Parts: sequence; C-alpha cells; structure tokens
Amino acid sequence: MIFEDKRILITGGTGSLGTMVLKTILSGVEGVPKRIRIFSRDEQKQYELAKSLDPQRTLLDFRLGDIRCFESVSAALSDIDIVIHAAAYKHVPACENDPLEAVKTNVMGPANIVRAIKEHRLPVQTVLGISTDKACSPICVMGMTKALQERILIQANVNSTTRFFCIRYGNMLESRGSVVPLFRAQIAAGGPVTITHSYMTRFLVPLKDAATHLIVALNHCNAGEIYIPQMRSTFIEWLADAMIGNSGIKKKYTGIRPGEKLEDIIISKFESPYVIKGEGYFILQPSLEFFGIKPDLNVVPWEYGSAGTKNLMETPELLDMLERARG
Repeated sequence: MIFEDKRILITGGTGSLGTMVLKTILSGVEGVPKRIRIFSRDEQKQYELAKSLDPQRTLLDFRLGDIRCFESVSAALSDIDIVIHAAAYKHVPACENDPLEAVKTNVMGPANIVRAIKEHRLPVQTVLGISTDKACSPICVMGMTKALQERILIQANVNSTTRFFCIRYGNMLESRGSVVPLFRAQIAAGGPVTITHSYMTRFLVPLKDAATHLIVALNHCNAGEIYIPQMRSTFIEWLADAMIGNSGIKKKYTGIRPGEKLEDIIISKFESPYVIKGEGYFILQPSLEFFGIKPDLNVVPWEYGSAGTKNLMETPELLDMLERARG
C-alpha cells in the first residue's frame, strides 16, 4: 500500500485538487500514513481545512510557505517520503497577463523541490508533479511553464535515487475558478451564460476521479514517465446547454481569449512513438537519452485531442458526470 507509514508532503495542499488528494489519502484506501504535511501560503484556507478535518488533525502538519522560496521548500521537504506537487498558477488569462509570475511559481517551484532534494541529500522516495493538457504542444504561458515543469522533473532523475514523474490532467470539474462553478453562478443570476466559442472542446475530469488516477500513477509509473488518464471531452457549449436545461437562460459568445485553443491535446503525434497503453490510461515514456528508451518507429503518428468524436459526451453523460462531481 503506497501510503502505509509514509510521510507525505502536498504542496498547494489547500487548493481544490490538493484538498481532494488529502481526503483520499485520509480515507486509508492505500494505507495509513505516518504524517501528511500541507504546504501552502494561504493561512485562512489552512485554518478552514484544519477545522473541517479536526478528528484527523493528529495526522496533519500544516506549514505556511511559498513554493518560490528555496528555504521554505527545503524546510517542508525535511523527513518526507512522498511529494505530491500541486502548487501552481493554473488560470490561462492570469498567466498571459503576468508571465514572469507564472514562471516563478510553475517553473522555479518544481526546480526548488529538485534542488532541495539534491543539495540537502534528502531521502525523498517519490516526487509526483501535477501537469495539464495545456503542456502538450503549448501556445499559452501556463502551458509553456507546465511543459517546463515536466522537463525539469524528468531530467531530475539523472543521478538521483528519487523517482520523479508527472501526471497530465484535463479541466477539473468543480475546482475553484473552473467553468462549471462559473456557469452555475451565471445561471443562478439569470444569465447570460458566457461561452468563448461554439467549437471549443475540453477534456473534463471530476476531482474525485483525478485523485483516483493519481494513486494509480503512484503505483504504476517509473521514473521519468508521464501518466495520462483516458478522459472524456465535450464542446463547452454542450456543457452549458446541459446545465441550462429548459430554463430559457440565454447564452452570450465572448470570443477566444489570448492563449486559448479551440481543441486541447493531451498526447501529441510527436509523443505517440513513446506511448504505452494501460487499462484506462496511457504512459508517456521519457525520450531523454539517459533512460535509454527507443521510440517505436512502427507507430503511425497519432494525437489524442479533446475534439475526437469517440471522446465527446452529450447531455445525458454530461449530467451524470456533473452529478458525480458534486457528490
């Protein structure tokens, strides 16, 4: 059992995914850990989370700090076995407006983790970095910084006894700042529901499913690999229509924002020769020469994109996913 008697660090542990991962670990599904350290810079969110989990408080260790600060990261990593690195700037428009700030958090943050482990010779066993489909063939600052995070963590395996690897997700339903809470608030206010473009598609994954995939990745991935769950997708307009139902609420088209694609790609045709398929997931093997993995040159290049007709969910499936995401 991957968490049994382990000391775990969750960076960004008060965020939507970090909180869900914490609750999943506390369920004991993969063993009872020795300690779970929550590292974030939001004092109020730490207070609220600690209060909501009071019966299990003895397992938890809340640490204030910023992933950008090497000293804070070094202190948080002391006596840790497993790191789940979820701290990041995730919103495309915000990163477009402040690219240097995105670099400081999304690039220098994971670099601080690697540096601290190596410089202090910390006996960390595993580091799992949370990535995104935006990192695949990126055109936005957020995607570019996440692609660099992937490269930094993959390269960190060179001359290291720590296992560094990543997981790529699509859009997480019900996470703070995501489209579903936005649509729900707009519907509650009587509309209109704002849609950027009628052809825009996105991969969708409920937070609970994301936490489940993370545990599978921890159990199955080798150093340098990127775990990619098989995810369903939809047109964002179909999602809006499913949520609006028969209410008569109007829609408003606002146009694509800087850095946005119509279709997200989670595996590119350039990566496909390095991909192996599992049950419900793909694993992207590292192409760095250090790992000695050769591409399968017999593979016809293929892409896994959110506009693929086999992935698209219509109203009944969307409503079912939304119900599961809220439950």
